[in-house]
Amino acid sequence: MTTVRLRSRGRTRVRVAGASAGALLALAAAAPSAEAAGYRYWSFWEAGAGQWTYATQGPATARPADGSAIGFRFALSADSADAARPSTAPDAARICGDVPGRQGTKRVAVVVDFGGPKDAPPGETPPRDVLRTGCAQVPESATAADALAAVVKPLRYNSAALLCGIAGYPAKGCGEQVADALPAASAAPVPASGETGTASAPPGGGPSLGVLVGGAAVLALGGAAVWKARRRG
Repeated sequence: MTTVRLRSRGRTRVRVAGASAGALLALAAAAPSAEAAGYRYWSFWEAGAGQWTYATQGPATARPADGSAIGFRFALSADSADAARPSTAPDAARICGDVPGRQGTKRVAVVVDFGGPKDAPPGETPPRDVLRTGCAQVPESATAADALAAVVKPLRYNSAALLCGIAGYPAKGCGEQVADALPAASAAPVPASGETGTASAPPGGGPSLGVLVGGAAVLALGGAAVWKARRRG
């Protein structure tokens, strides 16, 4: 059974984000660093030492522990160093404090930040309650994507399973590049871009069917290390 508690600055609610680290690295390599460019997308964050940390894998593979927090932020960013974090601290104790534990489940605090007007796509406006938090009580084996799906709907994905929209925002588009929007950056963590379809979430509402597999980035880095080691040998 899944229990959800949502809050939205005085009300109960939630939100989401995410991007495939593998896709980010691939597109970052293709984007000329000399050009000022950014990407408008939902980024995925995990809590560490009381702060938000840019996730090294996608929400479909990340499995947050009981009492942990995950965050999603929609923003226009050039790289992971300047990527906008959720604007509230990952306070799992506060968000899930009134949700009693239950055998066979875990409690995951979810924070969703829809960003500000400067991050909004042309012709769109962020929801009034731009910051939403909620506590998802999900099975112990649940992924971050499962926790997100438990607390916010609808979720929109493109044909490559990239998370494009949360609670109807943005209404269209998915991780487009925005040229000359930001200062040039040396390494842009780019979300899969180019598709503007409005494919709905997979049946069941769960991105666990193949969303944002950021682990590909880890594999790519590992492969480079092995290649270097062989050359030295």
